[in-house]
Amino acid sequence: MSVSETRESALGAYLRDRRTKLDPASFGLPLTRRRTPGLRREEVAQRANVSATWYTWLEQGRGGAPSADVLDRIARALMLTDAEREHLYILGLGRPPEVRYQIDDSVTPRLQRLVDALEFSPAMIKNATWDVVAWNRAFATVLTDYGSLPAERRNILRVIFGDPHVRAAQFDWESVARFVVGVFRADIARAGATARVTALVDELSQISPDFERLWRNNDVLSHGGGVKRLRHPILGEVSFEYSAFAVDGRPDLGLVVYNPATPEDRERVKALIKSSNVILDAASNARRVGDPA
Repeated sequence: MSVSETRESALGAYLRDRRTKLDPASFGLPLTRRRTPGLRREEVAQRANVSATWYTWLEQGRGGAPSADVLDRIARALMLTDAEREHLYILGLGRPPEVRYQIDDSVTPRLQRLVDALEFSPAMIKNATWDVVAWNRAFATVLTDYGSLPAERRNILRVIFGDPHVRAAQFDWESVARFVVGVFRADIARAGATARVTALVDELSQISPDFERLWRNNDVLSHGGGVKRLRHPILGEVSFEYSAFAVDGRPDLGLVVYNPATPEDRERVKALIKSSNVILDAASNARRVGDPA
């Protein structure tokens, strides 16, 4: 059996399994006597707006490769969860579905604790439109304190193109800016969020001729990892190795971690974070005992 035949057979078996586990009553279908449990094939086909004959062929492993649009309609017809929809895509097309942008900036306490556990490695989580939705104390201390910004300003592009201090800290700002715009363009397209960022693009184009120029170039880049060099106002010249990770179960979120690139960099970063922690803890204790400071 060929790879395509094996895939079609697995897809058919999965469709049959999902269909037979559905309760007809939950769809408002008459509770007539049925030979098999679940929905009938023609009922699923009608809900998915596909031919009953072709859907039957799919379950029998001889319908050919369905399109992404058809898979989405079948997923809705079968009321699949996101994990089940992803599995359907892998069986049907050999790949996961494209990221679907969702307006949900919440971060679970477990994910926040993971970020916080990286005590001496600045880390942050961004959504598909590059709003920063979580960060740790190391990130706030060494890079950007997003907690000091209004919620609507917590966007990486707004910081890169709107904060002169951030621009001055970059060793090669042109390369950084070009990279940021190229990866941003790829991310929003992948997430289907291009229309969502129209206002942001217009705003940045008005305040930054550099952004407008780079946006017009239509470059597309991937994130991956690399080395970031900074002229830090306290640490001086410092380098970080950065890596980007997808968040399992939340493909609209991305985790970026910055590790000091050398042992010397790490010791200086640790010293800065420890001193900052002492100051913050002292201020917190003072507030708890009623000190107005």
